[in-house]
Amino acid sequence: MSNYHIKHLEEYYQVYRKSVRNPELFWEEVAEEHFLWRKKWDNVLSWDFKKPEIKWFEGAKLNITENCIDRHLTTRANKTAILFEPNNPNEPAQHITYKQLHERVGKFANVLKSKGIGKGDRVCIYLPMIPELAVALLACARIGAIHSVVFAGFSATALSTRINDCDAKMVITSDGSYRGDKSIDLKGIVDDALKSCPGVQSVLVVNRTNRTIQMKDGRDVWLQPLLDEADTNCEPEIMDAEDPLFILYTSGSTGMPKGMMHSTAGYMVYTAYTFKNVFQYKEEDIYWCTADIGWITGHSYIVYGPLANGATTVMFEGVPSYPDFGRFWEVVEKHKVTQFYTAPTAIRALAKQGMEFIEKHDLSSLKVLGTVGEPINEEAWHWYNDNVGKKKSPIVDTWWQTETGGIMITPIPFATPTKPTYATLPFIGIQPALMDEQGNEIKGNQVDGRLCIKFPWPSIARTIWGNHQRYKDTYFSAFENMYFTGDGALRDEVGYYRITGRVDDVIIVSGHNLGTAPIEDAINEHPAVSESAIVGFPHDVKGFALYGYVTLKETGESRDHDNLRKEINQVITEHIGPIAKLDKIQFTSGLPKTRSGKIMRRILRKIACKETDNLGDTSTLLNPEVVQEIMDNAL
Repeated sequence: MSNYHIKHLEEYYQVYRKSVRNPELFWEEVAEEHFLWRKKWDNVLSWDFKKPEIKWFEGAKLNITENCIDRHLTTRANKTAILFEPNNPNEPAQHITYKQLHERVGKFANVLKSKGIGKGDRVCIYLPMIPELAVALLACARIGAIHSVVFAGFSATALSTRINDCDAKMVITSDGSYRGDKSIDLKGIVDDALKSCPGVQSVLVVNRTNRTIQMKDGRDVWLQPLLDEADTNCEPEIMDAEDPLFILYTSGSTGMPKGMMHSTAGYMVYTAYTFKNVFQYKEEDIYWCTADIGWITGHSYIVYGPLANGATTVMFEGVPSYPDFGRFWEVVEKHKVTQFYTAPTAIRALAKQGMEFIEKHDLSSLKVLGTVGEPINEEAWHWYNDNVGKKKSPIVDTWWQTETGGIMITPIPFATPTKPTYATLPFIGIQPALMDEQGNEIKGNQVDGRLCIKFPWPSIARTIWGNHQRYKDTYFSAFENMYFTGDGALRDEVGYYRITGRVDDVIIVSGHNLGTAPIEDAINEHPAVSESAIVGFPHDVKGFALYGYVTLKETGESRDHDNLRKEINQVITEHIGPIAKLDKIQFTSGLPKTRSGKIMRRILRKIACKETDNLGDTSTLLNPEVVQEIMDNAL
């Protein structure tokens, strides 16, 4: 019997040891006991990181939607599968049961087939966070089409790049989307993008905002009338374990985004297993991940992981600040949310708002809190722990990537003792290694280096769509026989891991390797500071010196800036040492961020280095206007 649900630390160590001593046997047991297969595998794993080539559950046949929907119909037909909370709090929430989801996916899948979509075809999905987005993913998977979701905040240029890269035949979009008190013309953005996408044959349009839009004859069609006529029954396409499930683009640090291709069986097994354990999910729980399905977090931990476990998963259309900064807590109270998974950026934004937004809501249903997207700084961790979790709901600070498909380093709640800013221990089956720049593994504790993974896990991305050489060069060429994450990490005295930031965010100052994350953490401890980002710039003496971009709280705005600069450097000296002091500190109204909340240090680095001729595409940023302001005031 494999341990599908780990409940205490001793059990974690037992199961972890088993998973790394005999990975094939371990994952075979998990796969055999908890999923529905049309045909069992001939071979659990074959892999070669040199090529690189990884195959899990080779020869197995399955359909992921049977595992996410059909098999629950006998026991959970009337249980809520997707709980949709609209942008406008006055619009009623929708409870979509497993039975209703089954019917909706069947209808949508039949519509896709009627439009000529079949196994292996790519379908680009550009939708807001409405139920049709989740249904569209599952409908593609039902018939073996490969979905590629593009976050519905990206520009027409970014959208067309992704459509063309995967050669999508169809786009699924909506007339518009609601975001706080704004509504956005999604269809207009799609029309703009498709001017340069000759491969797209049809566009399905969801009516969300009732706005007047242009429909192109012979290409664009409203979705609802087609669904009304479609049959609810759609036989699942039987897929091979290694058949592609989806392509998801992650921004490359240079140039073209990378279309990470995830396959079917390994991804399903790993996302389901991590979901169950990392969130300690139980049958009656109401689980809410606030991410957008346009990101890997939404794919793995709003759709596939929760549904494979028969969970109730909340889909939220809105933003944390609308109609006020209490919205998250209002939703938690309203739906009695038990697990809450969000980004440190959101936590910091909410922490700035004062306590009255939290205090008027009952958060006693919460059992587990999670963070994702970047390492959480200590101040935000304590605020989250004290005020949201009331010191009784453990925080799982999860580290993983689009490329990994699922959570890789994380505490297991109620089992792993947590430590602020540390992602703690590797998840079951994950074999991390810290490497030095010469390519040697650094053994022991209280060390830091480049974070690699020695052995494949089931949900690792199999390639970059259409560019296997780039996949090899990016992830498997830096260290022999290792997957290189691109991140630096340190391992403390008990073996806990802390992610120190992208390796390209490790700055060598006077021969010292300085990770930006700990310096930023120190700066953020200053009571006047809201947020900060550190980059390196060339320096005659030190090689590189540190440039800090600092956003102040309102209390800091009125202070003398020269004094503040001295105080910030004093805090750094106290926390890290004088070696980490900043040569330049620029105060900004905000920092350029991706839509998922990551600070775009690449842009900040170019501004600090006075290389502003080519900043790359800034249109996909959450706040592109801040870039010009930072350039105008650069030191």
